[in-house]
Parts: sequence; structure tokens; C-alpha cells
Amino acid sequence: MLTNSIKININSVDGTQNFARLFSQIIEPGTFICLYGPIGSGKTTFVQFVCKKLGIEEQVTSPSFVIINEYSSGIYPVYHFDLYRLEKEGIDTILSELEEYSTNNKAVTFVEWAGFSQNNLLDDRIEINFEYTEDFSDKRLIEICSIGNRYNTFIERLNSIIVNCEF
Repeated sequence: MLTNSIKININSVDGTQNFARLFSQIIEPGTFICLYGPIGSGKTTFVQFVCKKLGIEEQVTSPSFVIINEYSSGIYPVYHFDLYRLEKEGIDTILSELEEYSTNNKAVTFVEWAGFSQNNLLDDRIEINFEYTEDFSDKRLIEICSIGNRYNTFIERLNSIIVNCEF
């Protein structure tokens, strides 16, 4: 039976890095990942760690002010979107570009603040929600879900490699 969501507790930034390492081991080109969570919850940090494991040599930064950062030095290109600063008109403008980038089966696409998309995202995607578990700590609850059917196997594979891990 396929599991389409996983919840894990992260106890530190090192735990986030360890989770990102495992996540990057099974990621494939064409993967579309939407990131949710409050400011400072670890979305960009997670993308930085995954990019490092994918061999990205460029400095990975938040695309808040530029909407998209593209990284091409790793084993696959990475597109890193941030929808935080876009209002409805901006979202409408970027959605066709987001879809074009996300259907590139040779790249990995991350979308921070995906909730601002007004649910105009690909039907098949991985959603990762970052939540604080304590005030002013590095502890997080991360939930990884498969939306649609395409990534159910990904979630099952991820679950099998993190089952006995502590983060």
C-alpha cells in the first residue's frame, strides 16, 4: 500500500540538512515541489541543502525579490520560485511561466510560498509544509505529501529511507 504523506520531527538545522540529504538521494529531474510554512521556518534552508547535495555550485538564495533563481551547475538544473511578494495580478502573470518551467523534465522545481498561487499549481506535485514546534527553537514538524498520483512512489521511497532516522 502506498503512503502519500509522511510527518517527521526535525530537532535542529543539522536535522534539516540530514533530511535534505536523504530527500536529494531520490529526487529526479521533473520533480515539482511546493513549500509551505511561516517566515523563517526553513523553506529556503531546505532548498539550499538539497541544492548542495545536487552539486549546485552557485550561492543559493531566497528568490523573494526576483521571483525565480535558476541554478545550472549541478547534476540537474534547479528552478527556485518564490511567490511571496506577488499579488493576484502578479500570480496570474507568473503561472504560465511557472507551468512552463515545471514541465521541464530535466530540472527540479521548488516553489516557496506556494499557497499564494491560489491553488493554480500542477495537479501532480510534492508539498512540504514546515511548522514550528517550539517558539525560538530549531525544532520543526515537516509534512511531506504527494498530491495527485505521480509522486506516491517517491513518498514511499522517502519513507523507507527515513524510517529509522532521527533528525
